[in-house]
Amino acid sequence: MRRFILPGADLSGETVEVRGDLFRHMAKVLRLKIDTCVQLADGRGCECTGIIREIGRESLRVAITRRCAAAPSGAAPRITLYQGVPKGDKMELILQKCTELGVTEVVPFQAARSVSRITGEREAEKLRRWQRVAEEASRQAGRGVVPTVRFAPGMGAVADEADHDLRLLLWEEERLTGLRDILSATPLPESIAVIVGPEGGISPAEADLARRGGFVPVTLGRRILRTETAGIALVAIFQYLFGDLGSAGPTT
Repeated sequence: MRRFILPGADLSGETVEVRGDLFRHMAKVLRLKIDTCVQLADGRGCECTGIIREIGRESLRVAITRRCAAAPSGAAPRITLYQGVPKGDKMELILQKCTELGVTEVVPFQAARSVSRITGEREAEKLRRWQRVAEEASRQAGRGVVPTVRFAPGMGAVADEADHDLRLLLWEEERLTGLRDILSATPLPESIAVIVGPEGGISPAEADLARRGGFVPVTLGRRILRTETAGIALVAIFQYLFGDLGSAGPTT
């Protein structure tokens, strides 16, 4: 049975109307027919099973046959990845893999050393593209929740907004505090935020801003990871230590 995500859709009624890009994908690309059974998710934890009853020129209608309860909360911490904007399409890889691993939110930010500069209309265009990548990765991974993707203008905004229980800055210039040291001494957090810089890393001025926002600079020791690898690795570590990676239960 095929599964589709309709972010923000109301699945509480007897039927659901599907329009736009998803309608075109279901009706024109996949060529699904009337009486086809499908699964629908709202991207916030609610899912249902239904049957396609009508297919029109611009929309199709699904009759709900079974509704699933919302995914339970508290199974894993809320994880936010603050990612300095990388070059090329690396952001899409980061989004795909972190979504598979259960990240809650990904916030690309314009770092001082980011080669790619995102401004004006390109910001909205990029966010739409990145959110679609997260939605597709959620669908393929069978997640009931789609991560939020939004943009931060710089490190100052990141430091001001983060209120997570555990706040970490992965910084290549940190020499004393290791990631393992911090995590082994940390009780189960309800929320985690981690900052990863772009290819050029985080500047000392940005690191100072992060410290003032409660972020603890940490090092991976001798291990050197590319920017597109670091966030993925850290989310996997957090999920293994504090979350649901490796445990039995529903996917969230």
